[in-house]
Amino acid sequence: MTMSLPAFDYREPETLDEAARMLDEIGPTAVVLAGGTDLVPSMKRRQITPGTVVSLAALDILRGIRIGDDGTVAVGAGTLLSELERSSVVPSALAVAAGAVASPQIRNVATVGGNLCLDTRCNYIDMPELWREASGPCLKEGGDVCWVAPRSDRCWAICSSDLAPAAIALDASVHLVSSRGERSIPVADLWTGDGSDHLTKDPGEILTELRIPPAPGRRATYHKLRRRQSIDFPLLGVAASLTIRESGAIGDVRIVFGAVAPAPLRATDAELLVEGGTLSPDSIDEAARVAARIVRPLDNTDLGSRYRKWMASVLVSRALHELAESS
Repeated sequence: MTMSLPAFDYREPETLDEAARMLDEIGPTAVVLAGGTDLVPSMKRRQITPGTVVSLAALDILRGIRIGDDGTVAVGAGTLLSELERSSVVPSALAVAAGAVASPQIRNVATVGGNLCLDTRCNYIDMPELWREASGPCLKEGGDVCWVAPRSDRCWAICSSDLAPAAIALDASVHLVSSRGERSIPVADLWTGDGSDHLTKDPGEILTELRIPPAPGRRATYHKLRRRQSIDFPLLGVAASLTIRESGAIGDVRIVFGAVAPAPLRATDAELLVEGGTLSPDSIDEAARVAARIVRPLDNTDLGSRYRKWMASVLVSRALHELAESS
């Protein structure tokens, strides 16, 4: 089936201030276009039918990777995922996560900001328009029922961003700009936990930068489960990070799941289990088992929920073993 784009007005501001002003003036009928690798297909499926598309293509200020005087790595939201993948400046876990997104062709178009703000996904909402009309609208489409969890009062479409778990594990923050001012928030606070209205970012705000603070001695990694080893969205993502104290004990542990809920999930009980100890085979097995408790995937994406649940402990174990073996 060939799907065409709906009619819309196209704007291409030349400055960030102009872009912010446009979004404020146009209001909620406007959407931001970066790489467009997720937005354009969503528009073709009529999941999103904006009145105006505001392109950030001319804003060179949003591109590039910089290191601040304090060692903070700042990644412009318009930086291509392929550039992030090849960077020797960003933490390797973030580069690995970028390289796990889709295919080389898509990574040459898709952006850092676009992946962080990726719309939530679900087998029901991602169907063509005629199919959705036959089944009736779900919560994400303005209906009154979630077809995945009919008794729930919120949408369970999942956050499929590969960068999100890695960024949270690295204690990153994002910078947001609007016509009303600027603010920075921990990247973990970017999601609401509701798939139908998934971002805490105001529609008039533009995500301009991802910032990763320095953390000497930090080790981090990202593991992704998908049906094929390219193109596919994650069925499950696991990011893990930790630091080794002078005593040899483990500190600042973070274990983050992606692609199992409307927002990334931190396995705090498992983190506390590892904190202050050492990574032995037994402690890793226990941490992996405890971490998987919070993973309750639903049947709203590829493969079965039981398999994804089982693989949660497997990927955590692999991630922690990798960190234990790294020098």
